Amino acid sequence: MNLGLDRNTIYPATHMWRRFSYFFFAIFFCFAIAANLLAQDWIKSGTGLGVERIRIAVPEFKAANQDPRNSELLRTFNDTLWNDLTNAGIFEMVSKSFYPLGQIGAPSDVKFDTWGQTPVNAAMLVFGNLGASGNNVVVQGWLEDVKNPNSPPVLAKQYTDNATTQQARVIAHKFADEIIFRLGGGINGIAETQIYYVSTRSGHKEIWAMDYDGANQHPVTTLGTISLSPHVSPDGSRLAFSSFNGSAWEIRMFSFDLNRMVSFPRYGRTNLSPSWAPDGTRLAFSSSRSGTPEIYAVDQSGGNLHRLTNSGTTNVSPTWNRKTGSEIAWVSRHGDLPKIFTMSADGTNVQQLTDQGYAVSPSWSPNGQFLVFSWMRHYGPGAPGSQDIYLMDVTNKQWVQLTHDGGRNDFPCWSPDNRHIVFQSNRSGSLQIWSMLADGSNQKQLTTSGTNSEPDWSWK
Repeated sequence: MNLGLDRNTIYPATHMWRRFSYFFFAIFFCFAIAANLLAQDWIKSGTGLGVERIRIAVPEFKAANQDPRNSELLRTFNDTLWNDLTNAGIFEMVSKSFYPLGQIGAPSDVKFDTWGQTPVNAAMLVFGNLGASGNNVVVQGWLEDVKNPNSPPVLAKQYTDNATTQQARVIAHKFADEIIFRLGGGINGIAETQIYYVSTRSGHKEIWAMDYDGANQHPVTTLGTISLSPHVSPDGSRLAFSSFNGSAWEIRMFSFDLNRMVSFPRYGRTNLSPSWAPDGTRLAFSSSRSGTPEIYAVDQSGGNLHRLTNSGTTNVSPTWNRKTGSEIAWVSRHGDLPKIFTMSADGTNVQQLTDQGYAVSPSWSPNGQFLVFSWMRHYGPGAPGSQDIYLMDVTNKQWVQLTHDGGRNDFPCWSPDNRHIVFQSNRSGSLQIWSMLADGSNQKQLTTSGTNSEPDWSWK
């Protein structure tokens, strides 16, 4: 199937670098550095990453009793809690090598002066205890303001669940999200969110899911065909995707409530890249049912089909403004290359966002301010550059580059907290899922087995 967007067959390119004089290159390089620093400041302030990070100490939780299961449960809990707070992007984690000797499991164990002074110099302290008993494990956790030791705890929580390592992970996620919510401006953490993606590890391209940090990778579909473009509904109850039935590409629907596929209308010919409106009542997708691929919208059950574009060229990859639901960004081939456009949700007020290069795979930020997408800004014979992830302010079209020449990077998608982005990259030698903070820092590989692509982050 050829949608006209295959860069290898439709738009062949070489990678010959243009020759510049040393003087011009030096001037250009200085301006590029200055522009990049300004852009980084802008994007940090725009995504909430520009504020000073909170210096936080997280000593390992203490065993509450002598149950032999505590050792493994504590190891899982402590590792998960530390990683969740590190990944949040809003904390400066105090190195454990600076911690005072001795474990603390309750407020009465804390000597605040030792945690608030050099070398620890923590602003916040997280501590607690864990103990297995019978079939359950009980975790008590506190968050204390080290600089105000006489004030009540910022957070005091107790959790009870089954005494398994998986539930210890879940409790750590819940506690981490509580801490992030309290100290991160009232924005919910992402430790309990899911990422959906396409994986080949079963022998077919099936839809898989994993925790936000790459743990608990497991298949969602077992259709034995090619499935692409997973997008989970805002309430997390359904997963829309595109799948090949042997003769055509259809929009398919999986229900998590029923744990099975559910019926969805067939529209004929090629139907791809379904995308949910933020209220969960509508889907936008690309369909060639009338000839060339155009953008259509339907209600959540597949009814009330409405055509939004009528350009006579290739139109794919719609994404809704996740804050307002009143706008859609998508990819349209105008001239020889695909470009990013926006329009009102009824198809009016079309605006072009990118004016050069090869731009695909837009994803709208939860705050409605930004689009993140894959862009080869200089594309064509003799043009330098690679396929990287970029972020653009939709209002003023100011952009910043987030990845830099690390293979081919595509299909970015926002986390619900507006602080993280997941994407696919072949930089490690095979196509895998990666994540990073929204300013491009802290890039991490999440998958390793098989080839994995087209990630979609849950809404909550």
